[in-house]
Amino acid sequence: SAASDVDKRQEQDNTNYFFGFLGIACAVVFANLGSAYGSAKSGVGITSMGVLRPDLIIKSVVPVVMAGILGIYGLIIGVILNQKIGGTAAGYYYPKNGFSHLSSGLCCGLSSLAAGLAIGVVGDAGVRANAQQEQVFVGMLLTLIFAEALALYGLIVAIIISQQSLTQSNYL
Repeated sequence: SAASDVDKRQEQDNTNYFFGFLGIACAVVFANLGSAYGSAKSGVGITSMGVLRPDLIIKSVVPVVMAGILGIYGLIIGVILNQKIGGTAAGYYYPKNGFSHLSSGLCCGLSSLAAGLAIGVVGDAGVRANAQQEQVFVGMLLTLIFAEALALYGLIVAIIISQQSLTQSNYL
């Protein structure tokens, strides 16, 4: 019976770790998907616009840079979560820890994915419109900033959620 309890606890530990590491994967993968889509979609617009207005190419790289930042958000959360998955001093990683780390990773990753979709669409249309009318640039830049803010909100909430770890002292 005692061996059965140890096996159950070990099985539970593995499940908890699974959710924690899944949170890391979600943060990094979804943030990078958003970053890649935003960069690719904006890059297509820049390339198309550059044929007619090569003088505006450098100015039009703003959406690609902003999309690239999204991947960094996922990396930040991935590193934070990886440091927390080590468990407590007693060596036990509680279910609440795994769930909070999963939700933290999803929060950051999916927010970054949504921001990447918005940045890609706005960046593509914006740089093409900027080639025809340069006064559009400020409006495009403001829209890109608000799209990037979506990912920043997800990053902030993910950091807060990642701090909701349970230790043995507050478990009992």
